[in-house]
Amino acid sequence: MEHRHRSASSTPWTRNLRGPGGQLFGDPAPSPDETSFQVDNTSAEYYDSPYYTQHQNDIEAVPLGPPQAPLELQDVLGADFLAPIIAANKIHFHVVGDTGASSTSVISEEASVADAMAGALNGAAAEVPAFFFHLGDVIYNFGEAGYYYDQFYEPFREYDRPIFAIPGNHDGAVTYTSGRPQPDVPSLRAFIANFCTSAAQKPQDAGGLARTTMTQPGVYFTLDAPFVSIIGLYTNVLEGPGVITDENGAYPTLKGDQQYAWLVSELQRLAPLRKALGRAVILACHHPPVSADLTHGGATGLTNDLESAFTAANLWPDAVLSGHAHIYQRFSRTLGDRQIPYVVAGSGGHNALVPTGEQAGEAPQTWNEYTLEVGPVAQYGYLTVSVDMTTAMAPVLTIAFTAPADSAAADSVSVTLN
Repeated sequence: MEHRHRSASSTPWTRNLRGPGGQLFGDPAPSPDETSFQVDNTSAEYYDSPYYTQHQNDIEAVPLGPPQAPLELQDVLGADFLAPIIAANKIHFHVVGDTGASSTSVISEEASVADAMAGALNGAAAEVPAFFFHLGDVIYNFGEAGYYYDQFYEPFREYDRPIFAIPGNHDGAVTYTSGRPQPDVPSLRAFIANFCTSAAQKPQDAGGLARTTMTQPGVYFTLDAPFVSIIGLYTNVLEGPGVITDENGAYPTLKGDQQYAWLVSELQRLAPLRKALGRAVILACHHPPVSADLTHGGATGLTNDLESAFTAANLWPDAVLSGHAHIYQRFSRTLGDRQIPYVVAGSGGHNALVPTGEQAGEAPQTWNEYTLEVGPVAQYGYLTVSVDMTTAMAPVLTIAFTAPADSAAADSVSVTLN
């Protein structure tokens, strides 16, 4: 099925949003979807190189260091836009990962997700998503700047809201020229240039499109929005496990546990607000802590580090969202009388969905305290997350999965924030 952007004459926006710092989001006159790339993606050939074999298990150093302060949604969208959201006591936003379509054969699959997400913005500010939080793998295969137009800016040209992102393994991956000890381009250079600039500016990689760069304070950071804080981690470049610490010296490139210490401090900062029922706390990471997809399976080291941080801070998040596995899955983690959703949503449009039948019998339904509730679902789709504070003594967090091509694949879970 071919999916196309609406023509300019039928575009539903009454205005194109402009943030207080000059940020621009949706393109004012979106044209039809691409049917071919401006720059053909040929970097998959590097997977066959001797240097990839040599370096594929390397961990990359994390640039920029820990952010000094969270990113405030008001600084990106402005107080006027957020006023009706605050008055309504509820907020909605989109989440998904692995959107970068690196093959022309699946351009329409990423477009189907991006178009559906853009279409969901047509309504009053308090009733539709305020932003999109990307779970990583914005670009395949090695984070190349030259692929940002085809894989990110063009597909989301009609998405008239901010797009925040944490890097996935492909965003941070690097290539080596034979005989050189250093990678050809430093890890995450293009990601930082598009998502971590000090002020909003026209991206070199966006062609003539309107979206400006994002002003995230780092490649891992916290987004503070009305009624919700999202702690976004960078779990590095491995195809298999995610990594946020040196895991007792196993990954010396990380030179300690800086990101782990920052995570604990952020959880401690948010604990009083969460315990006063003032907001939901969500953890986002690219690699899933638990997954039934054995190719992109859950990472024991990452899972242990997260649980250790939650325990040290005395605050478990209300949900953990991840991508990496190119399917939809929903687990629950039992913690006393709480059921914490662990949702894997790497179904944003990348080339290969993992067929459900190949995985259904391969992973246990329960792994330690994690129970597989739904999936794996091999459908392209995205999450809509809502935090409803209208009942002050029992706010509700809802996570809903939408598959544009198959409404029967929809799923939803709600958690009472008590």
